[in-house]
Amino acid sequence: MSEIAENLAKIRENIKASCERAGRNESDVTLIAVSKTKPIKCLKEAYDAGVRDFGENKVQEIVEKYDKMPHDTRFHMIGHLQRNKVRQVIDKVVMIHSVDSYRLAQEISVQAQKRGIEMDILVEVNLGAEETKFGGGYEDTIQLFEEISFLPGLKIKGLMTVAPYVVDSEENREIFHKIWELSVDIEKRKLDNVSMNVLSMGMTGDYTVAIEEGSTCVRVGTGIFGERDYSPTNQKEM
Repeated sequence: MSEIAENLAKIRENIKASCERAGRNESDVTLIAVSKTKPIKCLKEAYDAGVRDFGENKVQEIVEKYDKMPHDTRFHMIGHLQRNKVRQVIDKVVMIHSVDSYRLAQEISVQAQKRGIEMDILVEVNLGAEETKFGGGYEDTIQLFEEISFLPGLKIKGLMTVAPYVVDSEENREIFHKIWELSVDIEKRKLDNVSMNVLSMGMTGDYTVAIEEGSTCVRVGTGIFGERDYSPTNQKEM
């Protein structure tokens, strides 16, 4: 068994245990392997170990990797997305996790309509109020949902967050819980074209706590692939 396969086995056991503690069904949680900067050979090892959902932060990496992976691979755009690059990924991803403005949602709507598709999106929220992170606060997020719910070509599925980096994952429990509460509040508004079925929160350091607080998508990179390699040689292997 490869190191990646061993890592995945451990993570799946952790997900199962977290779901049991929370009284949830393990099948309700999607593991997204964050494969940014990783060469195709690593993605294929994860694929062979059962992973089908991969998260990328950069449009260029999705474009480069898309045709090199099996046809049933599902790519997720999890990084900040510029409006002028939406057209490059609109037909290559199953979900855009990082919608943080009306203008971005509007461009996704335009490009989705051009291709005759409906794009699943999540609204990025930043309840930690970190200046280095994208996404709005509580009231801003609710307002954004109300504004974009009318846009055609979109299916608004829920929320995404990048929680603060912490040594002790318990430190993020309160933030995860507040985001779950925000999700419930938005769902109660019964907005058109808003389902709130997805909570994308939790990464390598805190995904077990995130699951206990309601996450349905955990984005794990280092825990699967090891530390990222940003060297030029590695980039050429993609």
